[in-house]
Amino acid sequence: MAALLNEIIRAGGTTAMTDPVTRAEISAWMTRSDRAIWHVAEDDAGEILGFQYVEPHAELGGEVGSIATFARRGRTGLGIGSALFEATAAAARATGYAWINAEIRADNGGGLAYYQSRGFEEYGRITGKRLGDGRVVDKVLKRYDLD
Repeated sequence: MAALLNEIIRAGGTTAMTDPVTRAEISAWMTRSDRAIWHVAEDDAGEILGFQYVEPHAELGGEVGSIATFARRGRTGLGIGSALFEATAAAARATGYAWINAEIRADNGGGLAYYQSRGFEEYGRITGKRLGDGRVVDKVLKRYDLD
């Protein structure tokens, strides 16, 4: 997962992350909440094609899950994101989340389209978000109600 995410970070333009991540960091993310939900998509050979996670949103309260989705570059449009979200939404309901929050860079057309196609609705914006490398971007806030 770290290798896949680092490829996305290096390419730039779709994630707010700007620094490479390690396997240990991702492992720590996976255990920072007992309400975290992680799903991985892989091909028949075991290559990771994408992953998605939901964890409690730090500012919106325990009933709101914050989502992140990452798909291998060059492998989008194959149904990976659809399969991941189907599993994630069911698990989020079972875990007791009321809705899922997505924060997507406003310049990430693919990410905006992905969440829109899953049924997320825009409810706000964050303007002037400074990234780790100093760049400033806007973020679109979208929500998916689970009830």
